Amino acid sequence: MDQWIERPFDWVTVGLAAVVLLLLIRNLVLGSKLKKLRKSYTQFMSGTGVEGLEDIIIQMQERLSAQEEHQRSLKQSISTLNEKVKRKKGNIGIHRYNAFAERGSDLSFSLAVINDEKDGMVLSGIHGRDETFVYAKPLKEGQSAYALTPEEIEAINLALRQDK
Repeated sequence: MDQWIERPFDWVTVGLAAVVLLLLIRNLVLGSKLKKLRKSYTQFMSGTGVEGLEDIIIQMQERLSAQEEHQRSLKQSISTLNEKVKRKKGNIGIHRYNAFAERGSDLSFSLAVINDEKDGMVLSGIHGRDETFVYAKPLKEGQSAYALTPEEIEAINLALRQDK
């Protein structure tokens, strides 16, 4: 009967020894990982310490704020430039025609130079056999204080189609 009672204690002892061995192995593995982590941390911090980390974070926040302000400034500049570009007289349309159907060729012309808001001018040259006349008409929103000829309207339409 004594043998029966001692035997379960032997099994318990062996089981506890196995658990202790497993815990020891796990402890060694975790210690190794911790050592690698400390080495990485030390290498990352380069010996600056916690106070150095705080300074680095503050500097990064200041730089980020400066970059955001610079970005806002750039967006404003781009917006201003876009508005200026729209007002520039950059759309050009030219329509050549024969002012005198009975003779000559397409030597007369109407040239429209306008911006996206239809502001600008129309320049027309009427070429005859002995002389040439040149007329300039200002445009505001596609209209002029002076009567526009069909050829001048065609030049304006050509200039506006160029924008698309």
